[in-house]
Amino acid sequence: MLPGLDFSEVIIVIVVALLVLGPKDLPLMMRKLGRFMAKMRGMAAEFRSGFDELARQAELDELRKEVDALRRTTRDGLSSVTDDFTRPVQQARDSVMAPLPAPTPTAPAPVLPDLRTDPADAALPAPEYSDPEPPAAAPTSIGGVR
Repeated sequence: MLPGLDFSEVIIVIVVALLVLGPKDLPLMMRKLGRFMAKMRGMAAEFRSGFDELARQAELDELRKEVDALRRTTRDGLSSVTDDFTRPVQQARDSVMAPLPAPTPTAPAPVLPDLRTDPADAALPAPEYSDPEPPAAAPTSIGGVR
């Protein structure tokens, strides 16, 4: 009930209200008092929820800042790790793709004799190759009769 009032004090307040307002207006006044209390409770709940929302928003802002800081440190750490891995690969690729040095001029190769042919074979006539004659045509039969 009411804070700070004993049961006997509440009875005294009800008796005084009954005497001042009368039995006819007391229920109407109690109804208005109940509505007023409900409005006050609603306003207090709205006020409390507003503060809770502000507190949640402040916590979310702090969390958002922490997440952004973690992302930055992770991104920086990841970029350094990827640099550690990609640098040797790029160096190897650059060394492979580097242009070859220009060849130095050298003395011409000596001319060697052609050993594939024997001068003694040059006097022999070249062999003649001929196609063999085609075989004679076999007799054909029509309808199985010769």
